[in-house]
Amino acid sequence: MDKEFFEDCAVGEKALSPGRTITETDIVLFAAFTGDWLAIHTDAEYAKRTPFGERIAHGLLVLTVGSALLLRARFSLLPRSTIALYEVERVRFVGPAKIGDTIHTEGEVIRTTPLDQTRGLVAVRGEIKNQRDELLATFTVKGLVGRRPTEGPPAAGATP
Repeated sequence: MDKEFFEDCAVGEKALSPGRTITETDIVLFAAFTGDWLAIHTDAEYAKRTPFGERIAHGLLVLTVGSALLLRARFSLLPRSTIALYEVERVRFVGPAKIGDTIHTEGEVIRTTPLDQTRGLVAVRGEIKNQRDELLATFTVKGLVGRRPTEGPPAAGATP
C-alpha cells in the first residue's frame, strides 16, 4: 500500500529494497566528490596487502546507497508526505562492500513519534547486506513526515 501520511505508518512494517551493484565508478566518483582518496578505496596494489585483499567501498558510500535503496522498495516505509531527513543514528559498519557486490537493504519501522498537528517522525532501522546475505552495515534513520490534515472548526462568521 502506498502511504500518504504519518498516520499510515505502523511500527513493525517491513520492506526489502531492490539490489544495486557497487562499481569501480561508484568508488572513484565518491572519492572525487568527497575528497576521500584513502588507499584502501583507490589503490589496488595497496589494497591487496590489507586484510580485505582488494579495494573496498567507502563506508559512507555504502550507507548512502543502502539508505536510498529503501526509498525504491516496492512499498516505501516513508509516506509521500516526507518533508526531510531528520536524523541518522546508530550507524555501524560490520563488513566490507567490494567492487561487484550487489547490496540491498532490509528495513523496519521501529518508532513513530507525533511532533505536532502537522508533522511526525518515522524511525526506520535498516540492515544493508550483500548478495551472499552478509551484513555490511546497520543504521536507524528518522524521516520528518507530514500528518493527515484535520478538519478544524469553521472560521468565524462562516455559514455551514
